[in-house]
Amino acid sequence: MSDAVTARRGLMLILTSPSGAGKSTLTRQLLQNETDIALSVSVTTRSRRKDEIDGVHYHFIDRPAFERMRDAGELLEWAEVHGNFYGTPRRAVEEALSAGKDVLFDIDVAGVRQLADMVREDMATVFLLPPSVTEQIARLKRRASDDDAAILKRLRTARDEIGHWADFDYILVNEDIARAFSELRAILHAERLKQRRRPKLEALIGELGRDLDKVLEAGRLPS
Repeated sequence: MSDAVTARRGLMLILTSPSGAGKSTLTRQLLQNETDIALSVSVTTRSRRKDEIDGVHYHFIDRPAFERMRDAGELLEWAEVHGNFYGTPRRAVEEALSAGKDVLFDIDVAGVRQLADMVREDMATVFLLPPSVTEQIARLKRRASDDDAAILKRLRTARDEIGHWADFDYILVNEDIARAFSELRAILHAERLKQRRRPKLEALIGELGRDLDKVLEAGRLPS
């Protein structure tokens, strides 16, 4: 089967979760093990953390620059989270999808809703949950990057976010990271094979039909 027949439009794999569900770990594992998908690098106005690299984890910009991008329609989606702005640059995503490349998104519920209004057919959405609040809090504390007040703020946001679980295509419960990763990878592989992402299959279907008609009309198998 030629590459021309199996060529497809790229997929936007959206991974969303409340804080402490393990989204960052799964994102890192997927990028390490799947060479045909790249992370959508968001722009943000928040300060860069010590272990973050500009242009790799985020594009760190100031608020006036963010507002210029937003007002010019250069963002597919944007949101304010905990006092900081985040957004997805439009051009890089559209170029990747048109070239048949998959893009992984690590965004919040509000961002997913905005994307769905514009590009729902390109999306597969996954909502990741922690197995319990006790484990969620333990994971947030292990980060050692937030004090108790900041963790409580994240939990208040999480309480709202989990109410939107039914809006997602897939729900994963991250009780075991290896199993959750296996399930996420299976979702990616299955979504790549969906009919709507492979428009050039129509040519193969037509060829198969015509060749079958010839055999049936001849009433005998070809030698």
